[in-house]
Amino acid sequence: MEINIRGKNVEVTPFLADYAEKRLGKFEKYFDQPMEAQVTLSVQKGEHIVEVTFTVDSLILRGEEATDDMYASIDLVVDKIERQLHKYKTRINRKLRNKGIKDLNEQFLNKQKEDFEEPEQTVVRRKRFVMKPMPVEEAIMQMNLLSHDFFVFTNADTEEINVLYRRKDGNYGLIEPAL
Repeated sequence: MEINIRGKNVEVTPFLADYAEKRLGKFEKYFDQPMEAQVTLSVQKGEHIVEVTFTVDSLILRGEEATDDMYASIDLVVDKIERQLHKYKTRINRKLRNKGIKDLNEQFLNKQKEDFEEPEQTVVRRKRFVMKPMPVEEAIMQMNLLSHDFFVFTNADTEEINVLYRRKDGNYGLIEPAL
């Protein structure tokens, strides 16, 4: 597993880096594929914030926690990602039981939503990502794993870009282009 640790407004000591690598290393047992982890340690207004983004094949797991202690923040974010992994594995196992074994590698996308500042009406961040075709059910699962309110993906059935969003009533909406 490749782990990239960087500090923002904080020096990453060897002890802190070793602790983070040791705690994150336990996720290697879940996957056979190469994994990559981006870890950002920062201090803002007295809070120690840890952001971790795991990339495995085309699956993204992300967690962020803030406490008064950097080590506690690392522990909490590892627990959060572990819960996401259990949720992911449960859904995959249920899907396999219901529909049979499929090639799952091409059904997950590397997605992130763009952050916008509402009052200024300017784009403050841009993200680019590879879009692989996936069915709507997989898009719902990926959106829930990322804890986002919307998800942009290429629909495997229509081969068009679709937007999936969570409605206020808890259901999902799908926006499809009309040409």
